[in-house]
Amino acid sequence: MANRSEFGPLTRSRRRATISSSTKGELLKGSNGVTSASASNPRHKRQDSHTKDSAEETRKSSHSESLNCHKLQESMLSSASSFKNYRGILNWCVVMLVLSNARLVLENLLRYGILVDPIQVVSLFLKDPYSWPAACLIIVSNVFILVALYTERKLAMGTFSEQLGLLIHIINLSVILCFPVVTVLMVPSVTPVGGAFALGVYTILFLKLYSYKDVNRWCRERMQVKARSLSRSLSCPSPPSTEGAVHVSYPGNLSLKDLYYFVFAPTLCYELNFPRSPSVRMSFLLRRLFEMLILTQLLVGLTQQWMVPIIQSSMKPLQEMDYSRMIERLLRLAVPNHLLWLIFFYSFFHSSMNFVAELLRFGDREFYRDWWNSETVTYFWQNWNIPVHKWCIRHFYKPLLRKGASKLVSQSAVFFASAFFHEYLVSVPLRMFRLWAFMGMMAQLPLAWFVGRFLRGNYGNAAVWLSLIIGQPIAVLMYVHDYYVIHHLEDTADPGTL
Repeated sequence: MANRSEFGPLTRSRRRATISSSTKGELLKGSNGVTSASASNPRHKRQDSHTKDSAEETRKSSHSESLNCHKLQESMLSSASSFKNYRGILNWCVVMLVLSNARLVLENLLRYGILVDPIQVVSLFLKDPYSWPAACLIIVSNVFILVALYTERKLAMGTFSEQLGLLIHIINLSVILCFPVVTVLMVPSVTPVGGAFALGVYTILFLKLYSYKDVNRWCRERMQVKARSLSRSLSCPSPPSTEGAVHVSYPGNLSLKDLYYFVFAPTLCYELNFPRSPSVRMSFLLRRLFEMLILTQLLVGLTQQWMVPIIQSSMKPLQEMDYSRMIERLLRLAVPNHLLWLIFFYSFFHSSMNFVAELLRFGDREFYRDWWNSETVTYFWQNWNIPVHKWCIRHFYKPLLRKGASKLVSQSAVFFASAFFHEYLVSVPLRMFRLWAFMGMMAQLPLAWFVGRFLRGNYGNAAVWLSLIIGQPIAVLMYVHDYYVIHHLEDTADPGTL
């Protein structure tokens, strides 16, 4: 026992001595520059404590996740969800669209064979290769341009009074609309396609010269009140031109060069000084030219291969008034007709108009806006054809408002004028008057009221698309059916003409 009691204290003292000696040794090493626990930086201690805390939190969170795997959230396809990335669904729609149309292409080729004939396109414009009535009609339009310029020069010099100048302009504009109608109806060699092209040129010329007349009259009115300067645009303001551009003032704008630049420019609203781009971009110009050539061939090929067979197969159901088959043919026609309309829109409003604008260094390239997002019919008509919309606002809608007309009356008048020109461009070349295009345009008024009042958001946008996809084929079938019936009966009555 004595030995154990003596051994115990002795061992503890030895342990104390060992610990004290080891501590002294570590302190000595620390003083000699060797890393030690007591000589370390306090920042390391904080990092160690933070690491321990993070590890502890991670352990607790993982333990909590293993117990709770649910949280308050909505399904991705719910309207209350904030999820908006539907890129995969859009790609799926594109793939399905390509596959379904590939099936239609294959079915069409197996049933009809290859119907594309580029030579047949020439016959749509010319009946006789030695007779070019539509081209001659377009060349004659220069006479009306010169009459408008001559009248404005005389008005600027004070030779003509305002009343006489207005009378001459009214006669000139009236003849512009009536002369091609008489020519197309009286000359049998004018084809429907050639007549429609010539009438389109005369319609554009009518709108341009009307704007030319109005702007020059506004300039004279400003001169009469001793205005010192003219704004570059009196009703449709445009951005300032590039540095170094020559600004023209009235009556210095009354020249052949100025007027013919306006005639060929992709706009219907006249200005004394148009915004101009600094230079012509050849790469941009060639891309637009390539698009024009490819899309024109695509339009012709799809029309011959896809549209014509469907229209020909629709004549019998229309004659027999078989409503179920008529609806089936209408739906079959809706897809190719709408596809051709979209191709025409891109080819004309983007490729062709940008090509002309780049060639003439015309700076205002806003030929259309986002009409595809239209939630109302009114928004669509305001944004799909900006040149016509600007002309209607500047020279028709606002003048009616200034004269005291209400907005409803002014809007109805704009739709009435648009319906007139739609019927003008269709009935006259076909040499028959059925008013389908006119009634289709006037039907936009109640449709615009209904969509604007009862449909909103995506439902309104779907209604606009539906009116475009279904409305146009109805008018096409009506005109083609009437044209087919008239000429078929004539050919049957006179077999010698076959």
